[in-house]
Amino acid sequence: MSTTQSERLRELLEPLVASQGLDLEEIAVDSVGRKRVLRVVVDSDTGADLDQIADVSRALSAKLDDTDAMGEGEYTLEVGTPGAERALTEHRHYVRATGRLVRFQLAEGGELVARILKADDDGLDLEVPGVKGRKATTRRVGFPDIEKARVQVEFNRKDSADAVDTAAGADSKNQDEKEEEA
Repeated sequence: MSTTQSERLRELLEPLVASQGLDLEEIAVDSVGRKRVLRVVVDSDTGADLDQIADVSRALSAKLDDTDAMGEGEYTLEVGTPGAERALTEHRHYVRATGRLVRFQLAEGGELVARILKADDDGLDLEVPGVKGRKATTRRVGFPDIEKARVQVEFNRKDSADAVDTAAGADSKNQDEKEEEA
């Protein structure tokens, strides 16, 4: 049974990433000129901040230095998180994308853009935006009915929860200022 370098690296590095409280999402080894680049993508339910990325990068680098997993030649290690328009391929990805707008390629051949309201073991509850002044509708889609799914970037989303939090924060700040003046 032969395994690819990426599979061997995954077996080596996944326990280390998990020990840092993160999920190993992707490993890729690419050639860039005469050098190689090892790209490692990590994530968690709460996301990964820069400190976590730095910690896992140091741990992975030390582990790779202690083994011959990358061979003799030079390589560069890049550790990061999934991009803004990440593909959803695992159940946990859909759970993490709850509240996000997603473009779905359906197994039956259509395309659907909808917001994930809820993800469970069988599929997704979606909110399909209304078109031309119509109200949004809800729809249930099972995982077997999804061919591909990718998160969409939203620049102008008006999130009512964020607006309430911002307003509450401003009210709290104003109250604190009034108390200081008194």
